[in-house]
Amino acid sequence: MTRKLISSGSSLEKTAGYSRAVVDGGFVFVAGCTGLDYSNNTLPEGAVAQAHQTFANIKWALNEAGASLEDVVRATYYVTDRADTPDLMPVFGEYFGDIRPASTLIICGLVREEMKVEIEVTAKLPTS
Repeated sequence: MTRKLISSGSSLEKTAGYSRAVVDGGFVFVAGCTGLDYSNNTLPEGAVAQAHQTFANIKWALNEAGASLEDVVRATYYVTDRADTPDLMPVFGEYFGDIRPASTLIICGLVREEMKVEIEVTAKLPTS
């Protein structure tokens, strides 16, 4: 299988040297996604709203690669405020409660102060 780069169209991808996702070796590696809505370049307020938009961005990238959330085997959650985790856990469970990928949650700062959550995933491409 040939390596495939997936772009969201953001000019930052070339500037910073990354792809929204990379398909290689039967896997899809989705870069950390935030809650930025690329259709109107806005960021919802609050961690929960941002998490839902983040999952929409991840679903888009996976779809472009020929995969879906059901194919995710690994997830890493980056959260800026530990106090948001009780509200975010049910959102994570809404999308991954039945899929249950191996996952890690890290409390950290993100590139923009108003960003509250970032999620990166790895998926295994479904076999034909």
